Amino acid sequence: MIRRALALLALCTPVLADQSPLPFNLGGAFELTDQTGATRTQVDPDGHPQLVFFGYANCREICSAALPMMAQVADAVAEQGIAVTPVMITVDPARDTVKTLGPALAKHHMDFIGLTGTSQQLQVAYDAFQIETEEVFTDPEYGPVYAHGSFLYLLDAQGKLLTLVPPVISPEAAAGIVAKYTQGQS
Repeated sequence: MIRRALALLALCTPVLADQSPLPFNLGGAFELTDQTGATRTQVDPDGHPQLVFFGYANCREICSAALPMMAQVADAVAEQGIAVTPVMITVDPARDTVKTLGPALAKHHMDFIGLTGTSQQLQVAYDAFQIETEEVFTDPEYGPVYAHGSFLYLLDAQGKLLTLVPPVISPEAAAGIVAKYTQGQS
């Protein structure tokens, strides 16, 4: 209950680049596998800030809005000379495998990184970012449908959480937040 209250507080509180650190502890180390089979951690190997979302690549619900938004944000800040890596960590490792992540995410952006892993590896990431998932029903055509968080987590290149970006704002507003927090980091 406290996690949800903090999430609502973050959604309702304006995010400014000159604010002090977040009033709650989110983020941390994880080790997962990307769509090429390579091991990745919270640290970006190219030294770029990261925009992270927990969802699933073939989702027909909130992810179908969040993933294109992340792509738009990455492109918008790239025009300002800021390279940001869009990253999706799966909440459905049975469907989001090394083989299926790449093609699904490439539809949104060529630089998208998809991460999956064992249930234990994923749980480490979920715990670090206080992600709760729950299978809510099974769609006869698409399979399980999960309830999961919808915030975007902006991390610096070392994997430290900079801020949360609410999914209900425009891509332009989200790009503005990302640009304020990442100036001089790419």
